Amino acid sequence: MAYDFKKLKQVIRETEEWLSHELAGVRTGRATPTLLDAVKPEAYGTRTTLTQLASVSVEDARTLRIIPWDATLMKTIEKGITDANLGVGISTDGQGLRVSFPELTSERRVQLSKIAGDKTEQARVTLRQHRTDALHELDAAQKEGGMGEDEETRLKAEIQKQIDAGNEKLAELLKKKEAEIAL
Repeated sequence: MAYDFKKLKQVIRETEEWLSHELAGVRTGRATPTLLDAVKPEAYGTRTTLTQLASVSVEDARTLRIIPWDATLMKTIEKGITDANLGVGISTDGQGLRVSFPELTSERRVQLSKIAGDKTEQARVTLRQHRTDALHELDAAQKEGGMGEDEETRLKAEIQKQIDAGNEKLAELLKKKEAEIAL
């Protein structure tokens, strides 16, 4: 019986995408719209993502510009950003809001690096869980008599190789993010 690695490769790819998305939300020295993904102001009676209420664009390296689709939501959006406790400055004008990101202190950089490391560790734990699941599937197939011990040993080594490659990609993502934080 040949083991199908498609499922394992898919969950590894999904874990990498999850980590990439999570790390995008960790603030660096530059302002990016993804930093406001966690902001969900209450509009029209429900918590709504900021991208559904306004356009968010980069004005300069430390400033984001938010232009609400409905001008009456400006105060709601401002309150949502304030409630998210991002440590940013907010100013309003006739057309929209400006969100200014202050210079990162060395203490804050250490905290952000730790947050990025924690998210990476969560992704590694997920990969280990997927490896365990795949090994259990192999053990079950071997007990059913679907493969010999040599085949099982070879497939277990291949599974570990796939997980190691996934862990390397996670480490690369973390290294890249830590370099961005250090800037």
